[in-house]
Amino acid sequence: MEKLISCCGLDCSVCNARIATINDDDDLRKTTSEEWKKQYNADITPDMINCTGCRAEGVKFGHCYQCEIRKCADIKGYITCAECIELDDCQIVAGVHKYVPEALQNLKQLREVTKNHENRKY
Repeated sequence: MEKLISCCGLDCSVCNARIATINDDDDLRKTTSEEWKKQYNADITPDMINCTGCRAEGVKFGHCYQCEIRKCADIKGYITCAECIELDDCQIVAGVHKYVPEALQNLKQLREVTKNHENRKY
């Protein structure tokens, strides 16, 4: 499966909210809401579990509209934080990377691929 990297580097292609949305899977919505209630200590209901991905067209999980990381990337005109020179020291995205280090690695890989593409001679 191809990755679908969000602004912060999370891979939306493996996110249960996106999978439940794409497959219209109410059982997965219920399981995900229960898991996220515990994990984030928040009132998350199954009907809130709808998202096509941070950067994809379509519905977003409610938090996406309030996400400071997404707002920052948008203000700077970036697709993801991989484009930002402050990535390694950014306090806005640091919380995500602290708990999901793979997100930072996804951004660094994306940055490397982009850099290699720009340096290619045609």
